[in-house]
Amino acid sequence: MRRQHARRGRRGFTLVEVLLATVTVGLGLVALMGAVRSASQVNGAGRKITQASFLAQEIREWTMTLPFSDPDPGDQDNPPGSDGSNPQVFVDDLDDLMDVTYSPPRDGQGLAVAGASGWSQTITLTWRSPGNLMQTVTPGTSDVINVQVDVRCGGQSVLTANWLVARRQDE
Repeated sequence: MRRQHARRGRRGFTLVEVLLATVTVGLGLVALMGAVRSASQVNGAGRKITQASFLAQEIREWTMTLPFSDPDPGDQDNPPGSDGSNPQVFVDDLDDLMDVTYSPPRDGQGLAVAGASGWSQTITLTWRSPGNLMQTVTPGTSDVINVQVDVRCGGQSVLTANWLVARRQDE
């Protein structure tokens, strides 16, 4: 009688197979870690831009509520601009914000924003010709002002925004 040896199936993995599986899983993990890192950076940049947009909008709201010219009759002949302090402490009309930097930044009422350390807002005003808004004119000689705010975080510019403010008819 002839004995038949049944062929047994292989059990287990060879060393080469284990090595290939380990390399494949390792490459997948490296790619996944790179994607997580990239997503974290994008998320951080998005958070910065959102905060900067909020701080620029706060200045816009403030400039829209301020009188175009000084309401104090004794100060109406003064040249446009801040009183020389930086940051400008007393703001009663739009031109008081000329070339002023606020750090900590200000909200829509001119009050310091709590919890915004490291952030700043630099405000620049330029008077524009009503007939040609691209033309800059001497400060105080026009009824249209271009307001520019540069929002910075840690000394780096994050957002620059511009808008026009025109003298209201009731002023």
